[in-house]
Amino acid sequence: MRGRAGRRKGRPTSVGDLVGTVLSDLGLDGVARAHRIGAAWEQAVGAQVAAHCRPLGLRGDLLEVEVDSPVWAQQLQLRKPDLLAALARELGADAPAELRFQVGYARRRAQPGTPARPRGRARDGEPNGHADPRRRP
Repeated sequence: MRGRAGRRKGRPTSVGDLVGTVLSDLGLDGVARAHRIGAAWEQAVGAQVAAHCRPLGLRGDLLEVEVDSPVWAQQLQLRKPDLLAALARELGADAPAELRFQVGYARRRAQPGTPARPRGRARDGEPNGHADPRRRP
């Protein structure tokens, strides 16, 4: 098709790469920075750490991180200097200066082929899923 106006030539850009640019262009630099941190998170901290935590929000230079257990929160607290250094290597000036870990209900990634467990499912024959405390074994 010849004569097609407005067609760009060059390398295609992924939508994920464009999000940060568009947010910056709209004057939402803090949101763009948080997006870049989230996009680089697993690469910076490693797959094992990323499986147990995720960035929640950015307040200035403080990144709040949700962790799936108290044990992992303690482990990450001890590794904080290493994590900050890894984020600085990966993100440069966009890296946070401080991390705060909080235990929450981080959404775990489902393994392929693993069915999701339905909520509210009864156990032990009880309609609400909880054993009756008055019932003796």
